[in-house]
Amino acid sequence: MTQNREPISPSESSGNRPPSESFDEFAHVRYQVADIDRAIAFYTQALGCEVRQQVGKAFASVSLGRLRLILSGPGSSGARPMPDGRKQEPGGWNRILIYVDDLDARVEQLKKQGVRFRNDVEAGPGGRQIQIEDPDGNPIELHEAGPGKAM
Repeated sequence: MTQNREPISPSESSGNRPPSESFDEFAHVRYQVADIDRAIAFYTQALGCEVRQQVGKAFASVSLGRLRLILSGPGSSGARPMPDGRKQEPGGWNRILIYVDDLDARVEQLKKQGVRFRNDVEAGPGGRQIQIEDPDGNPIELHEAGPGKAM
Protein backbone atom coordinates (compact mmCIF):
# COMPACT_ATOMS: atom_id res chain seq x y z
CA MET A 1 0.00 0.00 0.00
CA THR A 2 1.49 3.35 -1.02
CA GLN A 3 0.85 6.53 0.87
CA ASN A 4 0.87 9.78 -1.06
CA ARG A 5 1.06 11.98 2.02
CA GLU A 6 4.37 13.43 3.12
CA PRO A 7 5.34 12.89 6.76
CA ILE A 8 3.99 15.46 9.19
CA SER A 9 6.42 18.31 9.57
CA PRO A 10 7.07 20.03 12.90
CA SER A 11 5.05 23.02 11.67
CA GLU A 12 2.01 20.73 11.25
CA SER A 13 2.39 19.22 14.71
CA SER A 14 0.42 20.28 17.72
CA GLY A 15 3.27 22.48 18.89
CA ASN A 16 2.99 20.71 22.24
CA ARG A 17 6.65 19.68 22.42
CA PRO A 18 9.81 21.54 23.31
CA PRO A 19 10.96 23.48 20.21
CA SER A 20 14.53 22.17 20.43
CA GLU A 21 13.45 18.60 19.68
CA SER A 22 12.57 17.11 16.33
CA PHE A 23 10.16 14.20 15.86
CA ASP A 24 12.73 12.33 13.77
CA GLU A 25 15.24 12.29 16.65
CA PHE A 26 13.22 9.60 18.47
CA ALA A 27 11.46 6.30 17.99
CA HIS A 28 7.96 6.84 19.40
CA VAL A 29 5.80 4.24 21.17
CA ARG A 30 2.44 4.83 22.89
CA TYR A 31 1.29 2.93 25.98
CA GLN A 32 -2.10 3.22 27.64
CA VAL A 33 -1.85 3.76 31.41
CA ALA A 34 -4.40 4.13 34.20
CA ASP A 35 -2.42 6.64 36.28
CA ILE A 36 0.05 9.12 34.75
CA ASP A 37 1.90 9.89 38.00
CA ARG A 38 2.35 6.20 38.80
CA ALA A 39 3.59 5.50 35.26
CA ILE A 40 6.08 8.39 35.39
CA ALA A 41 7.40 7.17 38.74
CA PHE A 42 7.90 3.66 37.35
CA TYR A 43 9.64 4.68 34.14
CA THR A 44 11.92 7.22 35.83
CA GLN A 45 12.76 5.28 39.00
CA ALA A 46 12.86 1.69 37.72
CA LEU A 47 14.19 2.25 34.19
CA GLY A 48 16.00 5.59 34.33
CA CYS A 49 13.80 7.42 31.83
CA GLU A 50 13.63 11.21 31.73
CA VAL A 51 10.31 13.08 31.86
CA ARG A 52 9.95 15.15 28.69
CA GLN A 53 6.41 16.43 29.07
CA GLN A 54 3.37 16.12 31.29
CA VAL A 55 -0.09 17.53 30.69
CA GLY A 56 -2.08 17.10 33.88
CA LYS A 57 -3.25 13.58 34.58
CA ALA A 58 -4.06 12.76 30.93
CA PHE A 59 -0.75 12.65 29.09
CA ALA A 60 3.00 12.44 29.54
CA SER A 61 6.09 11.45 27.62
CA VAL A 62 9.34 10.01 28.89
CA SER A 63 12.51 9.21 27.02
CA LEU A 64 15.40 6.82 27.26
CA GLY A 65 18.08 7.44 24.69
CA ARG A 66 16.29 7.80 21.37
CA LEU A 67 13.08 6.17 22.61
CA ARG A 68 10.18 8.46 23.41
CA LEU A 69 7.40 6.67 25.26
CA ILE A 70 4.04 8.41 25.07
CA LEU A 71 1.89 7.66 28.13
CA SER A 72 -1.83 8.09 27.46
CA GLY A 73 -3.93 8.28 30.58
CA PRO A 74 -7.70 8.29 30.89
CA GLY A 75 -9.11 11.30 29.11
CA SER A 76 -6.29 11.68 26.61
CA SER A 77 -7.13 11.74 22.91
CA GLY A 78 -4.83 8.72 22.43
CA ALA A 79 -6.94 6.64 24.81
CA ARG A 80 -10.39 7.29 23.35
CA PRO A 81 -12.48 4.28 22.24
CA MET A 82 -12.39 3.25 18.61
CA PRO A 83 -15.44 3.99 16.42
CA ASP A 84 -16.57 0.36 16.78
CA GLY A 85 -16.53 0.68 20.59
CA ARG A 86 -13.30 -1.20 21.33
CA LYS A 87 -11.40 0.32 24.24
CA GLN A 88 -7.70 1.03 24.09
CA GLU A 89 -6.30 -0.76 27.13
CA PRO A 90 -2.90 -1.43 28.68
CA GLY A 91 -1.13 -4.74 28.33
CA GLY A 92 -0.69 -7.08 25.41
CA TRP A 93 2.49 -8.63 24.01
CA ASN A 94 3.95 -5.96 21.73
CA ARG A 95 6.64 -4.30 23.77
CA ILE A 96 9.51 -1.91 23.91
CA LEU A 97 12.95 -3.47 24.17
CA ILE A 98 15.67 -1.88 26.29
CA TYR A 99 19.24 -3.07 26.00
CA VAL A 100 21.17 -3.45 29.26
CA ASP A 101 24.83 -4.24 29.90
CA ASP A 102 24.30 -6.54 32.89
CA LEU A 103 20.92 -8.28 32.85
CA ASP A 104 21.46 -10.16 36.12
CA ALA A 105 22.28 -6.97 38.05
CA ARG A 106 19.27 -5.17 36.54
CA VAL A 107 16.96 -8.07 37.41
CA GLU A 108 18.13 -8.00 41.04
CA GLN A 109 17.65 -4.22 41.23
CA LEU A 110 14.13 -4.45 39.81
CA LYS A 111 13.17 -7.32 42.12
CA LYS A 112 14.15 -5.14 45.10
CA GLN A 113 11.87 -2.43 43.70
CA GLY A 114 8.95 -4.87 43.50
CA VAL A 115 8.68 -4.80 39.70
CA ARG A 116 6.49 -7.54 38.19
CA PHE A 117 8.20 -10.11 35.95
CA ARG A 118 6.38 -12.00 33.20
CA ASN A 119 8.97 -14.76 32.88
CA ASP A 120 12.45 -15.88 33.86
CA VAL A 121 15.59 -14.97 31.96
CA GLU A 122 15.62 -16.66 28.56
CA ALA A 123 18.76 -17.23 26.48
CA GLY A 124 18.93 -17.43 22.71
CA PRO A 125 21.27 -16.85 19.80
CA GLY A 126 21.11 -13.06 20.18
CA GLY A 127 21.63 -12.90 23.93
CA ARG A 128 19.50 -13.07 27.06
CA GLN A 129 16.22 -11.38 27.87
CA ILE A 130 13.41 -11.09 30.37
CA GLN A 131 10.03 -9.39 30.31
CA ILE A 132 8.79 -7.06 33.01
CA GLU A 133 5.56 -5.07 33.33
CA ASP A 134 4.90 -1.46 34.13
CA PRO A 135 2.22 -0.82 36.80
CA ASP A 136 -0.53 -1.11 34.14
CA GLY A 137 0.67 -4.42 32.70
CA ASN A 138 2.42 -2.98 29.63
CA PRO A 139 5.36 -5.23 28.74
CA ILE A 140 9.00 -4.19 28.56
CA GLU A 141 11.75 -6.52 27.42
CA LEU A 142 15.20 -6.09 28.95
CA HIS A 143 17.81 -7.57 26.63
CA GLU A 144 21.51 -8.26 27.12
CA ALA A 145 23.26 -8.85 23.80
CA GLY A 146 25.35 -11.98 23.52
CA PRO A 147 29.14 -11.89 23.16
CA GLY A 148 30.09 -10.23 19.90
CA LYS A 149 26.48 -9.21 19.18
CA ALA A 150 25.82 -5.61 18.25
CA MET A 151 22.98 -3.75 19.93
